[in-house]
Amino acid sequence: MITLHCKLTFENSKDKEVLMDIMRKFSSCFRYAYNRLLEGHSRKDLKKHLQKIFNINSRYVDDAIFKVQSLINSCIATYQSPSKVIFGGRRLFELLKNKHINGERRNKLKQKWEERRKHCLYSRGDKTKKGNLNIRVELEKDKLTLRINTGDRNWIKANIKRTATRQNDKWINFIADLIRAEITGEYFPYSVEIRKINNNFYAFISYEEVKLEEPIITKDSGVIGIDINASPFHIAMASVKTDGNLEKIRRISLHHLLGKTKNQREYLSWQIAHQITDMAKEENKAIAIEKLSNIPKGERGDGNGKLRKRLQQWIYKGLLEKVKTLAKRKRIQVIEVNPAYTSVVGALKYAPQYSLDKDTAGAFVIGRKALGFKERLPENYKKLITDKEYLDFAMERLQEEKQKTQESLKEEKNQYKRKPIQKKLKELNKNLKIIQSLYSEPQAQEPVNRWKEQVRGLSWTSYKLWQVVKVALAIPVLGKSLSRDLSPLRGIIVSGDWDRVARRLAPVSWDRGYGMDEYRQLGTCPYLKEAGYKYPSPKCGFIHFG
Repeated sequence: MITLHCKLTFENSKDKEVLMDIMRKFSSCFRYAYNRLLEGHSRKDLKKHLQKIFNINSRYVDDAIFKVQSLINSCIATYQSPSKVIFGGRRLFELLKNKHINGERRNKLKQKWEERRKHCLYSRGDKTKKGNLNIRVELEKDKLTLRINTGDRNWIKANIKRTATRQNDKWINFIADLIRAEITGEYFPYSVEIRKINNNFYAFISYEEVKLEEPIITKDSGVIGIDINASPFHIAMASVKTDGNLEKIRRISLHHLLGKTKNQREYLSWQIAHQITDMAKEENKAIAIEKLSNIPKGERGDGNGKLRKRLQQWIYKGLLEKVKTLAKRKRIQVIEVNPAYTSVVGALKYAPQYSLDKDTAGAFVIGRKALGFKERLPENYKKLITDKEYLDFAMERLQEEKQKTQESLKEEKNQYKRKPIQKKLKELNKNLKIIQSLYSEPQAQEPVNRWKEQVRGLSWTSYKLWQVVKVALAIPVLGKSLSRDLSPLRGIIVSGDWDRVARRLAPVSWDRGYGMDEYRQLGTCPYLKEAGYKYPSPKCGFIHFG
C-alpha cells in the first residue's frame, strides 16, 4: 500500500466547522463501536444501531466498524490486551496525568491528545464508486479538490495543497492514474483519512500500487536468501548460485532499531529494505524469504522478559513486506518458501560443513529451497539414528539433563522463572519419547515420510526425519538445543565418528587469574582443576588430569 498526504484548505470557515462536526461524530462512533465489539455485539446489529445514534450515513458507520476491527486484530496479533487501548494515545494520556506539567506545555499536550481522539474521519475505497464514495479526489480545471460527504446529500469541498518535490514522487503517479481513470472509466479504490494536526487539516490517501511489468531480475542468476533473527538481532543473508552452492554471506545488524519509536523503526526499516534490494540488483539475483503467517512474540510471565521486549520491537513481517514492495518497483523477483525446518537443516547440515553460524546457514537453506533443491539427510546421520550404542549414549545424556532440570525446578521459587524451566522439562520428555521410539523393531514394509523422504524399514515415521536428528544430536552432542557452536557436528557428518566427539575433554574450571601460557601444559599448573568429559561416552571409562 502507498500512503500519500496532502494539506487541506477551505474557502470559508463554515465548511471547516461542518467538517469538524462530522469528524467528532465519526470519532465518537468509532470509540462506541470499539467497546460494543469487545462486549460481543455483532457487526450487523451495530451498523443499524450506530447510524441512528450518531446521525451519520451507513457507509461511514461501516468504515468505523471496519477500522475498529482492524485495531482489535492488531492488538491480538501483537499479544496486547484490546481492553487496555487508550484513544488519543497512552503516552500523551500518561503525560497529562502528570500534575507537574502545566501552563503552555500542558495546553499543547491536551490539544494534541484531543485532536487524535476527536478529529478523525475515514472512508474506505470502492472501485465501483469512482474510487471512493464519501471522500473523493476531484480534478477541476485549475486545482484539485477533496469532496467530503457530510450527510443528507450535502457536500463540502476542500482545496488540496500538495506539490511534487522530486521527479519520482508517487503523488505524480497517483494523479496520472486518476486522470487515466476519468478517461477510461476504469477506476481504482483509494482510502482517505482526514486528521486535524496542530489546527491544520491533512488528508492521508492510501491505495495499492499495481505494477504490470514482469521482473527482469529472476532466480535464473541465483538468489539471495534472507533470514531475520531476534537473538542476536540481525539479518543473515546468503548468496546462492544456480547450482545450489554458497557464493557470499553478509549480515546487517538491527540493534539500532531497539529503543526507537514506531515511526523511527518504520523509517529505518525502509532504509534496510532499500539496502537489501540494492544488493540484489547489484548482484543480479532474486530474493528468497520465508512465508510466515504468525510470529509468536512471547507473553507476560514467561520468564524471558529481555527477549520478549526485543520481540515486541521486531519488525519481521513489516520489513519483509517493504522488501517485497521495493523489489516489485525495481523489478526483482521475490520467492517465498515454506519455513519448515530451514533453521534446523541449516544448523545440522551446512553450519558444520561451511563453518557458518546457524542463522547464515538458515539463510543458505532458504536460498536453496527457492531454487528448488531438496534437503536430504546425510548418510552418516541416518546411520547415527539407527546405532543402538549411540542411542544409549543419547538417552543417558537426555536423562542427565532431565534430572538437572528437575533439580533446578525444585530450587527455583520464582513463579515466572519456573515457567521456562517447566517448558524445557516438557521438551525433554518429548525428546526422550522420540529417542525411545527409535529402539523399536524395523517394519517389513517400506513406509514413506511424506514431508521429507523415504525411511527404509523404520517404524517411527510419524516423526519428521530432521526432527529426529535434532533430538538425537542437540543436547547429547551440543549440550543444548542448537547452540551457537556447531563445530562438534563436523566430525559426525563427515566421518560418522561420534565416539571421538564424545571423548573430547574440556576443562571444567580454569582460574583465569593464572591462565598464562607457560602454566597451560598438562600436569604443571596447580590451578588447573579436574577436567572431565564434556560429552561422556558409555564406551570409555572416566579420565582426568592429575
